Amino acid sequence: MNPNIEDYEKFQESVAEICDIYLSIDNLTEEGMRVYSTDEKMGIQAREHANPKQNMRPGQIERVDPEYVRHGTSGIIASRNVATGEIVAPLVQPTRKEDDFLRHISGIVSIFPNDRHIFITDNLNTHVSESLVKFVAKIEGMDESALGIKGKCGILKDMSSRSAFLVDRGHRIAFAYTPKHCSWLNQIECWFGIITRRLLNKRASFIALPKTLRNN
Repeated sequence: MNPNIEDYEKFQESVAEICDIYLSIDNLTEEGMRVYSTDEKMGIQAREHANPKQNMRPGQIERVDPEYVRHGTSGIIASRNVATGEIVAPLVQPTRKEDDFLRHISGIVSIFPNDRHIFITDNLNTHVSESLVKFVAKIEGMDESALGIKGKCGILKDMSSRSAFLVDRGHRIAFAYTPKHCSWLNQIECWFGIITRRLLNKRASFIALPKTLRNN
């Protein structure tokens, strides 16, 4: 899907910002900055092969039965450390609500509570949420009353005002947003593509958990 570019100069600035972060990763790491590529992949089908696969042997490739039993869907919220390639604190579950994304971000920050962080992500509304602003403000030691009221005034007023707050590099936690329909700038998308092509679409087989385990 190609982006509908309304402001080409602003589009170029956004693309250049993301690319500059990638190109400057060594310097940012030396400065104590942790940079992540973050996104969600939802609607992952939990499919179980109807029959066991036939393993490779001399002269024969691995064979997988195309018939399957579907056990519902799940999803993953993941962040890739741009400097190391490590997938950090992935959250595997069927939803991607505002609280889910905040839980993932706060989980990463809690691993390195004294470091600075940049998260590269897209403009999904949950990535520019009220709770995310409040989380960053709390870490910055700001009074929550100074943030305004969602839908009315202040930093919390709308997505634009919240985004302006969240991209501020003066904060210990900052976000860099890719332009609309430009998720290809986000490195985590490459990882999602690899696991989809090499694992989920062909080789993965997920069994259904017993009811007793599902409840836990």
